[in-house]
Amino acid sequence: MIQTITIEKATEHVKGKLSPKRFTHTLGVVEMAKKLARTYHVDETQAHMAALLHDVMKESPLQEMQDMVKEGHIEVDQEMLNNGALLHGPAGAAYAKLRLQIVDVDICEAIRVHTLGSTSMSILDKIIFLADYIEPNRNFPGVDELRQLAFIDLNRAVISAYDGTIRHLLDLGLTIHLDTIRGRNSVLLERSEL
Repeated sequence: MIQTITIEKATEHVKGKLSPKRFTHTLGVVEMAKKLARTYHVDETQAHMAALLHDVMKESPLQEMQDMVKEGHIEVDQEMLNNGALLHGPAGAAYAKLRLQIVDVDICEAIRVHTLGSTSMSILDKIIFLADYIEPNRNFPGVDELRQLAFIDLNRAVISAYDGTIRHLLDLGLTIHLDTIRGRNSVLLERSEL
């Protein structure tokens, strides 16, 4: 689908909204998403744009995120609404649509679900979810193996990313959003049907 904003203009826009560290992360996600898109025969321009915009609202104040999802009519639960770490994906999707006139619903959906995942994720959704987790600037035990797996078995790699996130949240004694559990279960069921 034709966009009304170019990748170049979107890049400059995102660069102006994010700290240098967050922008470096974003460029890493773009790099990984484009490679995964080529591997899994997904439109590289879609992957590029979704990766570029995935954290566009990450450093915005919570109230701004809340206003954005309300204006964009994106349904979120109370847990998301009160947590910027969870809300930035839906807020970013609304921002992409409302402020940058991104008309591609697949791009907006990949932005929306990149943190928690969802049931019935598309290949593009999985690519952005995983690219965010394994982009080149990430450094944690097992990341190199997970990067290799990502190019061999996308679903297995997504499940491993879910598992790592869940373990991390458990280690910190934090809540695990139900969308994360549902998303993981959905990919597991999808794998069992192959």
